[in-house]
Amino acid sequence: MTPHLFSIARRTLLAASLAVAALGVQAQAPVFKFTAIPDEAPTELQRKAGPLIKYLESRLGMKVEFIPVTDYAASVEALANKQVDMAWFGGFTFVQANVRSGGKAVPLVQREEDERFKSVFITTDASIKTLADLKGKTVSFGSPSSTSGHLMPRSFLLDAKVDPDKDFKRVAFSGAHDATIAAVAAGKVDAGALNMSVWEKFVADKKVDPTQVRVFFTTPPYFDYNWTVHADMPAAMQEKLSKAFLDLNKSTPEGKEILELQRATRFVATKADNYKGIEAAGRSAGLLK
Repeated sequence: MTPHLFSIARRTLLAASLAVAALGVQAQAPVFKFTAIPDEAPTELQRKAGPLIKYLESRLGMKVEFIPVTDYAASVEALANKQVDMAWFGGFTFVQANVRSGGKAVPLVQREEDERFKSVFITTDASIKTLADLKGKTVSFGSPSSTSGHLMPRSFLLDAKVDPDKDFKRVAFSGAHDATIAAVAAGKVDAGALNMSVWEKFVADKKVDPTQVRVFFTTPPYFDYNWTVHADMPAAMQEKLSKAFLDLNKSTPEGKEILELQRATRFVATKADNYKGIEAAGRSAGLLK
């Protein structure tokens, strides 16, 4: 091989090596992954995730991806097995994830609204005015693992001496809060229980007529949703994430958009002890072993 050809071959080999190295670096670039319980339609969850992804990428300095899951149990497993870095849980799914991970689920922040969250019972039946009136009726909850769509409504029913498994004609599970509204509005069930925030959004967006589908009972307040990470996440990353959420405010276009999509006034710090009441309710209702 002539010196000229050798030089060309060497440059070609060097360029190829650099390209392979660049691909290797690109392949190893860290990606922050988060998920959320599917308590609303997949299209709505994706819509809510978009602006948050862009914001977190700017605050974390890395690529961020939203990983949808098919059901509540999948979100618990995803965090417990560290397939995602962060999850949007309801209070009960947080408790389940904490149990499943051996106490390694760390709730970082919650919406201010989640400190005093509520559920509502809705109906189109004029004869239903109290929880006791649900005896002998068909009633829909959301997902079996939903805090605001099942666990807490069930807990308050039991407090009112109404046992869904014995007193209802039929118990249905719609899978999501919006699906519960649709089932009640269509007359598929006599009544339903769901997240008060979703109900208010549907009324505000005129997706339901409150003169036809009405709220007949609102629960007392309880702690609910939060953003949770695994305890193995470095403390510095946990602090960076918390600060990113706590810094959101409606005085900036970015903050306003994200907070409105999340149906939040602002985010506040939270802790595992806030969910002891939900854990107790879960055990009392036989939904947590």
